[in-house]
Amino acid sequence: MARTALSRDQVLDTAAALVKEHGPAALTMRRLAAELGTAVTSIYWHVGNRESLLDALVERTVADLGTLRPHGADPAERIVSVARLLRRALRDRPHLVAMVHERGLTEQMFLPAQRALIHEAHAAGLRGARAAELVHAVQFQVVGHVLVERNRERSPAQTPADPEPWPPTPDTPTTEDPALTHALAAPVDTERLFTTAVRALVAGLLGGATGARTGTHTGPEPSTR
Repeated sequence: MARTALSRDQVLDTAAALVKEHGPAALTMRRLAAELGTAVTSIYWHVGNRESLLDALVERTVADLGTLRPHGADPAERIVSVARLLRRALRDRPHLVAMVHERGLTEQMFLPAQRALIHEAHAAGLRGARAAELVHAVQFQVVGHVLVERNRERSPAQTPADPEPWPPTPDTPTTEDPALTHALAAPVDTERLFTTAVRALVAGLLGGATGARTGTHTGPEPSTR
């Protein structure tokens, strides 16, 4: 590719793809130049050295997380949508998020989501410490769930769950609930579980607040794409 046809955005797009798929260690200037079909000197001309390139990727990741837009008919739905969007963004960019953390910019990365949550907390009638509690609780729920998901994905493959995990005795909790036994043995739908947990958390934190909807959502999951 000729130098004049190459842009800074192309360099960053390709670098981000390499990091996303293989991790920061795979991002060398030589490999990046090969992916772009250009000379290493051209990469330097557009983004500087490798450290400057990594800084630019971190800045872009922080900016991308600032584009999250809540949706929903009321504050409770919109708060849940922020949590789902943030979870997906963190899961889609594990290596880039790790780079942000290593550069001490984690708090800055979460600021846009925090602003959105504060706006919805105020819309629901929460102020002061109660609003801050909601923001922190949702953020911790997202981060904690993502960490558990990653740990499960990195762990060795597990054998299928025993359909009868407890001996069939009169005090066995599933003796009279075979559906429970079956459900516990089935694979976990982590996204559905996450949404259920966040909805329950938000309902509890917004309980009684002006503007919060108290009904239970039973329809299909809203799209977060």
